[in-house]
Amino acid sequence: MAGGKKKGGAKKNAVSSARGQVVAGKGKPWGTIAAIVVVVLLAGGVFGYAYWQINQKNAAQAALTQWQPSDSNHDPSTKIQGVVVKDYKQGQHVQPTQRVAYDQSPPFGGPHDGFWAACNGIVYPNAVRNENMVHALEHGTVWIAYNPDKIKGPDLDTLKLKVTGKQNMMLSPYPGLDKPISLQSWGHQLKLDSVTDPRIDEFISALRTNQYETPEVGASCDALGPGQFDPNNPPPFDPSKPGPDAIPMSGTGAQNATNEQQPGMPPATAPSGSGTPTTGSGAPTTKPSS
Repeated sequence: MAGGKKKGGAKKNAVSSARGQVVAGKGKPWGTIAAIVVVVLLAGGVFGYAYWQINQKNAAQAALTQWQPSDSNHDPSTKIQGVVVKDYKQGQHVQPTQRVAYDQSPPFGGPHDGFWAACNGIVYPNAVRNENMVHALEHGTVWIAYNPDKIKGPDLDTLKLKVTGKQNMMLSPYPGLDKPISLQSWGHQLKLDSVTDPRIDEFISALRTNQYETPEVGASCDALGPGQFDPNNPPPFDPSKPGPDAIPMSGTGAQNATNEQQPGMPPATAPSGSGTPTTGSGAPTTKPSS
């Protein structure tokens, strides 16, 4: 009897030992735990980066509010280093076959074609006729021109992001441009070297559809169509010097217009400016010859 108990106890101890070995053999699932930790850390990093990006974007937008026009500050761009400001007479239209002897390159005001260039967030792959581009400025547009020999690849993509799909914005190459980048709005210009220069966004914030500086704020940016201005086949840029028959900056030979889509209507009196350009510091500069 006693021997039977001993034998049964030994068997029970052997079973318990075997179970203990199985449990000990399983161990903790360190691989699973490590994978979970990695996933948690990655998720935290992704959410943290997204949060940082949102904060950065909000901070950038908040910084641009100081460049937005208001009743007490009609033209914030005058505080942007390097901005040139000049008064131009508005509403002077020339015919599609005429050229204007512009006093700036690229031009940012003066007589212009009766049909405006499309300016509804369009990126022109080729340079467009000055006279059409200037008319779009009169509607409150910011035109970003760039030297195609200096701006390409990722830099060009950066500029495209600032324009594509945005109303009253347009981008085009400008062969022979003396700086890599030049921004134009009606009566304003800023030339820069880098696509990352914060003054690009400041200029846009200050002058795009600026009701105090734009002669025809709210006017259409849509093209008028084939036979007038076709954004799919716009009139090309002419790099040659205008001839003696070109319309001067005084507007002699141009027609004052009262209706954008009917440049042949009777003349109307348009206000004229002083013609004195200034820089962003507010100091007058020498008036370019016309």
